[in-house]
Amino acid sequence: MKFQRILRHLFTTQRAVRAAFSSETLDAVEEAIRHGEASHGGQVRFAVEASLDGSPLWQGQSARERAVDLFAQLRIWDTEHNSGVLIYVLLADRAVEIVADRGIHACCGSEAWSRICTEMQRQFGDGGFAEGSVAGVRSVGELLRQHFPRGLAGANELPDRPVLL
Repeated sequence: MKFQRILRHLFTTQRAVRAAFSSETLDAVEEAIRHGEASHGGQVRFAVEASLDGSPLWQGQSARERAVDLFAQLRIWDTEHNSGVLIYVLLADRAVEIVADRGIHACCGSEAWSRICTEMQRQFGDGGFAEGSVAGVRSVGELLRQHFPRGLAGANELPDRPVLL
């Protein structure tokens, strides 16, 4: 367990989330999700968490492990066509993770998700939370448009509004 990571998590608060993800930024992300879902068959959910606390932090839970947990907790896996995608931001670690249902993941692959995460993290490092978030959602949308066309899914099953945890 790294002491510096624990300190970052203890001192990264909801205030930091609100500073990085203003209501205007959340509106832009929501609009990007809505626009993207009009052209592909995926169901995209965007979640931001300030930090880990308690047991997950002390046990060294990674951003990836937390994203997988949230994929289940937010029921993103429970879409009619198994078309869910989670974009997860753990602000204390400046980490971005993308978790996708098996069918989508099989088409797109880990390398594509990793590229998107890396670019978002780069923009976040420069303070571009709005730009990085919207660009990430658009990149996910482009992959879904290529591999999971709109005709494969029906109604919007997941909220488009980003969730702040």
